[in-house]
Amino acid sequence: MIHNPDGFISGFFISLILLIHLNEGQQEADSSQTIRAMPGDDVVLPCHVDPPQDLSQFTVEWGRPDLKPRFVHVWHNQKEYLADQNKVFKGRTSLFNDKLKDGNFSLKLSDVRHSDNGRYRCYNPKEKTEYFIQLLVGSASSPGASLSGLDVSSSGVMLDCSAAGWYPEPEMFWLDGDGNIMSAGAAEKSTDPDGVYTVSSRVTVEKRNNNNFTCRVQQRDINQSRETHIHVPDDFFINESSCSVSISFNVILVVMFVLGVAFIIWMKKQNKNEKKKLKKINEEQKNLITAPRLEDELEKRNKDQKIIDQQIKSLTEMLEELKEQKKQFDDQTVEADKMIEEDEKKFRAVDDEVTNQTGNVIEKKAQGYLKLKGIIVETKEKLTEKKKGHQQVGYMTDKLIKRTNDEINKLKERKEEIENHVKKIQKQLDEK
Repeated sequence: MIHNPDGFISGFFISLILLIHLNEGQQEADSSQTIRAMPGDDVVLPCHVDPPQDLSQFTVEWGRPDLKPRFVHVWHNQKEYLADQNKVFKGRTSLFNDKLKDGNFSLKLSDVRHSDNGRYRCYNPKEKTEYFIQLLVGSASSPGASLSGLDVSSSGVMLDCSAAGWYPEPEMFWLDGDGNIMSAGAAEKSTDPDGVYTVSSRVTVEKRNNNNFTCRVQQRDINQSRETHIHVPDDFFINESSCSVSISFNVILVVMFVLGVAFIIWMKKQNKNEKKKLKKINEEQKNLITAPRLEDELEKRNKDQKIIDQQIKSLTEMLEELKEQKKQFDDQTVEADKMIEEDEKKFRAVDDEVTNQTGNVIEKKAQGYLKLKGIIVETKEKLTEKKKGHQQVGYMTDKLIKRTNDEINKLKERKEEIENHVKKIQKQLDEK
């Protein structure tokens, strides 16, 4: 193996000189500044000696303190010395050699990339000073916004917006048709291995006079802003009144069902207790001798009779309310059928529109219709699923109505038994 002693000695000499100068207590100049660029640009990192002096006879260095090796570009022995250059800068750095004699040691960095972001150091051993230049390589891309679905719970339409390839970290927000910022919560952000950001945001919008919306992404440090616009047709909003009525009836039915079941369970316990009481009364009645005891028993039976009358009244009122709610719920099921039928018409209309689209100019519009078509299918499936839920709750309501009727009939039978007992007691009192 053949060694190059000259190269080794030269590299050792440069490192030794730079180390000596670094330890001599050099000062940081006040000329630090930020250079902004976009990926692929060529930039110049400025570095000058004032007053101008010939630097071609000295060893001078451009470096990045955070890298190993730190050398970006070195001038030594009246020529460029790149043996120790960090490999990420290979073939992308150059000096203005004809201007070195004027004290200009500016560095040209070609085809910049995100990995070039950092603080660069221009070291001048003649003056024992160092200059720092901050390079900020930003990037931006236009966001894409689309309809992501229907928010049935709020009668609104959900909009999605996302943008990839941003640096530094950008901010994303929504604007309404009048240019006012909308409340959409914090945007979701993620980074790739190079630290480049992808941002996304979702907002639910209600029907208004102007259904035009704007998704904007911006980064102030690099003075970049991008936006995209989306229009939501009126017929893609769910009728708010129908939605709210449907939700309210669902809640009422569930509450009524729970209360009804609890009430029936309580009534069964009461009836069981009543049976025990009647059995005990029958046994005690055989041993009744005095009139006061008969009068006490008659008073108890009258109170029991009033309690049962109240129970029958409460259950009868509940039964009427259940029947009324069942009727209104059936109306909501019919309304759901109509909405499904309307969605089917929209689906066919969009399908026909997509089929008739031709030409390159209409391609994007056709893609948009395809996405709307998918949303309509999804909404139709949700409505169908809701209809099944309505039918299930309706079936449960019918069972609750039947059980309530049964309980009323049982209470009436019990009332009749108590009335018979009252008659017997009254007869005994008359005899006494």
